[in-house]
Amino acid sequence: MNHIAPPENLIPESAPFSPEQRAWLNGFFAAFVAPDNALVTPLSPQANAAVMGADDDGEAPWHDQTIALDQRMALAAGRPLRRRMMAAMAQQDCGQCGFDCEKYADALAAGKEARLNLCAPGGKETARMLKQLAAELDAPSAADAPKTSAPARPQSAQNPSRDNPVPVVFLSRRRLNKEGSAKETWHIEFDLSGSGLDYKAGDSFGIFAKNDLGLVDQIIAMLGASHLTPVRGKALRDVLQCDVSLSPAPDALFELISFTTGGAQREKARLLAQGQDPDGDAATLDALAALQKFPNARPHPEAFVEALEPLQPRLYSISSSPKASSGRLSLTVDAVRYVVGKRKRLGVASTFLAERVAPGDALSSYVQPAHGFGLPENLSTPIIMVGPGTGVAPFRAFLQERAATAAKGKNWLFFGHQRAACDFFYAEEFETMKTTGLLTRLSLAWSRDGEEKFYVQDRMRQSGRELWAWLAEGAHFYVCGDAQRMAKDVERALVDVVAEYGARSVDEAIAFVAALKKSGRYQQDVY
Repeated sequence: MNHIAPPENLIPESAPFSPEQRAWLNGFFAAFVAPDNALVTPLSPQANAAVMGADDDGEAPWHDQTIALDQRMALAAGRPLRRRMMAAMAQQDCGQCGFDCEKYADALAAGKEARLNLCAPGGKETARMLKQLAAELDAPSAADAPKTSAPARPQSAQNPSRDNPVPVVFLSRRRLNKEGSAKETWHIEFDLSGSGLDYKAGDSFGIFAKNDLGLVDQIIAMLGASHLTPVRGKALRDVLQCDVSLSPAPDALFELISFTTGGAQREKARLLAQGQDPDGDAATLDALAALQKFPNARPHPEAFVEALEPLQPRLYSISSSPKASSGRLSLTVDAVRYVVGKRKRLGVASTFLAERVAPGDALSSYVQPAHGFGLPENLSTPIIMVGPGTGVAPFRAFLQERAATAAKGKNWLFFGHQRAACDFFYAEEFETMKTTGLLTRLSLAWSRDGEEKFYVQDRMRQSGRELWAWLAEGAHFYVCGDAQRMAKDVERALVDVVAEYGARSVDEAIAFVAALKKSGRYQQDVY
């Protein structure tokens, strides 16, 4: 009889999962690696539930923005459909879909929401998985019904939302980088007067931007159409600028192209529609690039528009506190510009805010309340904030709020970027806060100023003894920025600090950080 390692050893203890997540993965993979005649240690009740599909226990070990989709789906294996749908989301609770991740999944499973492409951070990957899962809706089971029905989406003028945005006036922009910077970052101001919008420090701001007219006109030329061609009761140019997303090219567009071309080109289009990448360029294909890749395809403008996804709002962390800037709201925005081949590409909303909207213009907007990201209620609680680059935005708001409320808790900010001379956002503000005592500690990291790159997580390790002392005092820990790289690196650094200065094993340090998250003392606003 063959023997295999007990399930608890299948996932290494050094793997970047919480104890709860490791338990789920152990149970899932044990069922696959065991031969038919293997002697396997019995699964724990939690792991058995994950494999066998027992009644949902309400836990969501996949609800972590830093876990890849395939790992999230493994954690949700055997769970009811609505829970697997939740695992397919990007786990950011960002609100761009009009829900949080769990409520969006509940609405889909209950048939209260039919659109499968609303998870903007999840992109094509999430949409494809949701389409696959939605096939099960043809034969729903009682287990798939949500325990509580998804709330109706607000529609009244008194309750602005993603589906009911309101006009907000653009006031101004100013460049935050100095000469010599490789980046282009802007401080953006809005006037909320008369909009009915209010917000809290930690919330996000939703912007309905418009596509660049230069890109729109190139697409119209490729279609061989007129700007005034009627589509959806409007001119084609207006529809392409305001209503549909031009990047990335959706699967439906390649499916349409496959019907309007032939031979090898048709086969390539079909493969792209199925999520494959025959030429290794799928990740770079937007609507214009798709038309250029298949120059013999000339879809009808109306069919072309119907194959595109709706233009989604973009969310930005608010970088002001309403207690410090009454009637105003600010954002900190990186203008996204890059080159693919010989063609310049533009971030839709970031360059809209950086150059295409003018002072006095009204933008359709809304406030997305934060989910589990906000200041502690006790004003004496110390806070540690890690926000490199534009990730500093909500922490500027936090510090303004702490000043306005005369909070007595200590405040520690870790900020990093490329170069101190040109990339120190809000330097004068933060230095003043430090001088007045509002900012207890300001720890900086510059990745391009030395021979070796140096990041905020490196500064954390350098300050490990005091960082642990703050955590031992009950400090809340916050991270804002990139989910896949920075946030993971910061969490690893915190585990290292807890292990070294908290006199814990690595496993105990991982469990400690997991407990911080569960208790709300470790909060993330990552994307």
